Amino acid sequence: MLAPQADRVMALGEWEERWQEDRIGFHQHHVHKMLESHIDKVLAGRTGVRFFFPLCGKAVDMKWLADMGHSVVGVEICEKAIKQFFEENNMTYSEEPVPAIPGAKVYKGSERNISLYQCDLYSFSSSIAGQFGAIWDRGSLVAINPRDREKYAALIISLMTKDCRYLLDTMLYNPELYQGPPFFVPDEQLSSLFGNSCDIKLLHSVGALTDRQRGWGLDDLTENIHLIIPKSI
Repeated sequence: MLAPQADRVMALGEWEERWQEDRIGFHQHHVHKMLESHIDKVLAGRTGVRFFFPLCGKAVDMKWLADMGHSVVGVEICEKAIKQFFEENNMTYSEEPVPAIPGAKVYKGSERNISLYQCDLYSFSSSIAGQFGAIWDRGSLVAINPRDREKYAALIISLMTKDCRYLLDTMLYNPELYQGPPFFVPDEQLSSLFGNSCDIKLLHSVGALTDRQRGWGLDDLTENIHLIIPKSI
C-alpha cells in the first residue's frame, strides 16, 4: 500500500525553495476549520495549554490559539516562514541562538507567548522546550519523508505530557496517482506508529477533493482528523 511513496525523499532545501519561490499552496489564510471544530476536545476544559506545532510554517492557527491565552511553540526550517508569520500578524519579536542546537535560532513574540524554532525538526527535543499539553499536526506527518515516520512518531510521543491531546490531520488517496507531498498515510500505519502507547480516535472523515488535488492527478481524496491521547498508566 505504501510502496509507491516509500522511498520518496524531500530534502530540507526543497522546502526552503518552496518558501523562497512562494510555492506554498499548503498555507491556509484562515484558521483551519477542523481545529476550530474540535478545539474543545483538544482543550478538554484546560486553560493556558502549551501547544506544539511541528513544521509550523506561518500557520495563522498559532496566533488564534495564543490570542485565547495558550502558549505556542513551533519548529520550522525556513527563516522566511517564521519572519512572515510575525510580520503578517503585526507582531514584534526577538531573535536568539539556541545553544543546544548548532546554527538554530528561536524567534519569540513580544505580544504573545509564541516561540518559533528555526531548525531541523529532528534536532528538537523535550530538553529544548519541555513537553506539551496539545499538538496540532495539520501538515507535518503528511509532509515528512515516509521512511522517517517511525523516527517522527518517537519524537512526537516524547514531547507529549501525560494529558496531551494530539490532533492529527491525514490524507487518504491512491498513492499510485501522486507521489506527494502531502503523502498518503493509511490508518493502519497510525496504529503501528502510535497504538502501543496511545489511544487513537477518528473524529472526522470528509471528502476533500478540490481542483488543486485534481491537478495532481487524483480522483478521490479523504481527509481524516484523529485525536491521539497517551494511554493512562
